[in-house]
Amino acid sequence: MRVITLITDFGLKDGNVGVMKGVIWGIAPRAQIADISHLITPQNVPEAALVLLRSALYFPPETIHLVVVDPGVGTARRAMAAQVGPYYYVGPDNGTLTLLWERARQLNWALSCVHLDQKQYWLPEVSHVFHGRDIFAPVAAHLANGTALSELGRHFDDPVLLDLPPPQRTAQGWRGEVIHVDHFGNLATNIRLEHLGQAENVVLRLAGVEVDGLVQTFGDRPPGSLVALYGSTGSLLVCMVNGNAAEHLRAGPGAVVEVILQKT
Repeated sequence: MRVITLITDFGLKDGNVGVMKGVIWGIAPRAQIADISHLITPQNVPEAALVLLRSALYFPPETIHLVVVDPGVGTARRAMAAQVGPYYYVGPDNGTLTLLWERARQLNWALSCVHLDQKQYWLPEVSHVFHGRDIFAPVAAHLANGTALSELGRHFDDPVLLDLPPPQRTAQGWRGEVIHVDHFGNLATNIRLEHLGQAENVVLRLAGVEVDGLVQTFGDRPPGSLVALYGSTGSLLVCMVNGNAAEHLRAGPGAVVEVILQKT
């Protein structure tokens, strides 16, 4: 039986995540469900796209990634399912698939999308505000049971993709921005290992503060120090050792980051 992962902005208080699991198990009792995150910042589609990319490829082939961060629920936005190489996506067509879609293109994976318009694969009654329960969870369960993607709706080839500008090369180095703040207050940027290569002698500027050099681990500097290092997925991070860099710098997504490559 296939794995179904869940990414939502539902939180843990109101029971909505449990209800979605109940719907899935009612249709696909043997499905394995993995919670990736239910603490996406409310309505933050770019954050959901980033968390999906960071997580999706660590699951076995044929995993179904169910993502419900859906500020347009009940509007004319499409409900969709997609095959992305060896994986499946189920959720709103609002850009949450963007980064995984782009990675799939880089890997030359097969890509296919359908508009979920076959109501026999939904719950009998559909509310205007909880498509996670009424449309997306049952569709994911039917996929887990072996229903073909093509049976779930009509094919389309123009999914909504977010406009996420890449970092820019400058005369001195790179200019990018913060794209995510994690649970510890670490600031992840869109500048990556592949941009900087083996450079270590750098100065990073963010929120009026300079951070000198790159470290390998948090323990390379004393508590309270601001440090720059690469995270587990290759993004350049700004962190505070045993502290919260986001709170200390009063910085968050969209904050400009400059990396200056120092001459050796």
